[in-house]
Amino acid sequence: MRIAVILLAAGMGRRFNKQGTVPKQYVHLLGHPVIYHAAKAFLPHVHYIQPVGDPELLHAILSPLDSQRILPPVTGGAERQDSVRAGLEALASLPQELKPDIILVHDGARPNISAEIIHRVVEALQEYPAAIPAIPVSETLKRNKQQLIEETVSRDGLYRAQTPQGFRFQPFLEAHRNPTIRGATDDASLFEQAGLDVALVLGDENNIKLTYQDDLKRLERLMTNVMLPRIGSGFDVHAFEKGRPLFLCGIEVPHEFGLAGHSDADVGLHALCDAIYGALAEGDIGAHFPPSDTQWKNADSKQFLVHAGERVRQRGGKIINIDLTLICERPKMRPHIEQMREKIAELLQISFNRVSVKATTTEKLGFTGREEGIACQAVTSILLPE
Repeated sequence: MRIAVILLAAGMGRRFNKQGTVPKQYVHLLGHPVIYHAAKAFLPHVHYIQPVGDPELLHAILSPLDSQRILPPVTGGAERQDSVRAGLEALASLPQELKPDIILVHDGARPNISAEIIHRVVEALQEYPAAIPAIPVSETLKRNKQQLIEETVSRDGLYRAQTPQGFRFQPFLEAHRNPTIRGATDDASLFEQAGLDVALVLGDENNIKLTYQDDLKRLERLMTNVMLPRIGSGFDVHAFEKGRPLFLCGIEVPHEFGLAGHSDADVGLHALCDAIYGALAEGDIGAHFPPSDTQWKNADSKQFLVHAGERVRQRGGKIINIDLTLICERPKMRPHIEQMREKIAELLQISFNRVSVKATTTEKLGFTGREEGIACQAVTSILLPE
């Protein structure tokens, strides 16, 4: 089913800003306006986003998301119901093959929306014409009269409504076009007035609507990713082979022998890839670039390290440091160490001072001592979101 979300940004939010100078949905949160975060959260889950509010301002805020799924913003109305109607009519004007089957309506001032809530609402719409996320009321309720308790209100069966609220497109459009249905305090109440069923799905306490100044601080805490350290280690060995160039840590090193292997046999980059994949718990280099696959025959190992670094970024992580030790009698590595560090930093898009490359011998002991090949140990630390 084709899904569209109407993202509302026409209100002033005077409880948040009593002077009324900056609507709360445009206040900056973690470097971007609040509504930017809301739009970004929906992009992976919907076909279209229809912003409603100040078109010029919304275009400036949302254009950095660079998505064709964000439709041109339309002007909002005096009341919430008018703004939703404006978004609906804009969607109704799309060609028939592009019109949505499902409409989600979301407050632009709710930036911390989870994929789980979106999916719950959409799944409920397979069975019901409308569905909203809601949280059961857990606190005791009191009715106030002149700052005195007038009565205790039973909380049995009471829920706090959230957004996104979901609807099948055509009946929702008809409800908004019905002149007898007015005064809706939220979108679901239109369906209630029309006598249509509205399902409740579990909401989320962290799906906060920015209402008061303290809410902004709470959202900052919730939306700041907790990063946990991860450590990975790698080890690789390659034998010397005549007639091949010697590649180590992404550069060519003059020597009478190269290294034997399916790819270019860069023992330094192979060990480092294994360390990064290990920190990610994503196996080893062979799991990503199997030696049984002929496309990697004589391949440049730099592309393997670029892939490993990209996997860290795709998972929202960051490489903190790298410590790599080459083990051999010859060639002497000291003249090449700085160039190796520079190349690794370039490939991983990290600063030079986060990369350590060292070399040692085994005091003529073992296969490296007999100058039969080169070994490498690599260790890396990264940060990943919790």
